[in-house]
Amino acid sequence: MPYRSRETLQLWLDEFVAARQDGDLIKVVIQDDSWGDDGGLVVVPLRNASTTVYVRPPMNEDARWRVVFEPQLDEVALSAEETAALVAELGTAADLCGYLEVRSVAHIEASPTA
Repeated sequence: MPYRSRETLQLWLDEFVAARQDGDLIKVVIQDDSWGDDGGLVVVPLRNASTTVYVRPPMNEDARWRVVFEPQLDEVALSAEETAALVAELGTAADLCGYLEVRSVAHIEASPTA
């Protein structure tokens, strides 16, 4: 799946961040996929929580991209201001998830085998 390549995901992420005032911490890291291709994983670091968050491409029959929250052992206690900041960060993650979904659908539809 070429839309999962690190290069393609980085290009889409660069376009997403350039159009916004936030998202400067988001990065694409190398993730080898099962086909041996240079796959990418979009990681969304949070300033206001220690949870690891990433945006996962569609899997199996599920055609939707997903924001994934890895489990953590410790509780997180935030002030009202910190909670509002975390909500904004999660909003950015949700926007990115939707953006990647739209871009990947367009990419698939534009491919000669679609």
